Amino acid sequence: MSSYNAPFEIHVHGQVQLRADTSFDQLQEALKPLWKYAGARSLADGAASAYEEEPGIKFDAQEHLLQICWTVRGDDDFRQSLDEMCMSLNELCETGAALEVTFYDAEFEDEDGQEGTESRDDFVMLFVGPTPAAIMQVQRDLLVQDVVNMMERHFDGAELGGVVAEIDKLFTQRFDALVNSLEIGKPPRGPGGSSSGHGGGRRPRHLH
Repeated sequence: MSSYNAPFEIHVHGQVQLRADTSFDQLQEALKPLWKYAGARSLADGAASAYEEEPGIKFDAQEHLLQICWTVRGDDDFRQSLDEMCMSLNELCETGAALEVTFYDAEFEDEDGQEGTESRDDFVMLFVGPTPAAIMQVQRDLLVQDVVNMMERHFDGAELGGVVAEIDKLFTQRFDALVNSLEIGKPPRGPGGSSSGHGGGRRPRHLH
């Protein structure tokens, strides 16, 4: 799919802590939507970025760490490849992680921003993790960081505990709603007909 005539240069950036038992073959299969989109026949073949100065896709087997700083030329259909990759990568994650994906409008740059045209640049945050709770934890931590950084321009950090608590409350409500939705439709367990336990994994830890 990769082509010099593609409308976008798409940059994927982030790092993911993988399970200790993750093998290269497993990771290669999970990342297949990416390297296959780039027209490669294997992860080793497709790991290089379109830009030589970028490290590309790296697997640190000793640290069980996947590092991505990789650009490919493509179109909006790359979003489907990203969705497929995230679904597969979830099973290999040790913790939750965020991936930043930026779509740069290559055609707009080629036209030098001609008058009357608008850039189609886009930015997407993707989240992967072994459980919904792990994914929500990353989302929560990023939101707290953004809000605190913004509000520290006007308030001392020690004054923002209440704001962080309200953010935690929102994520707790979202997590509980997810757990309840997973419980609906489950067959009754035990002689009393009541189900026990939660289907959504651990509740996210809240850092104050």
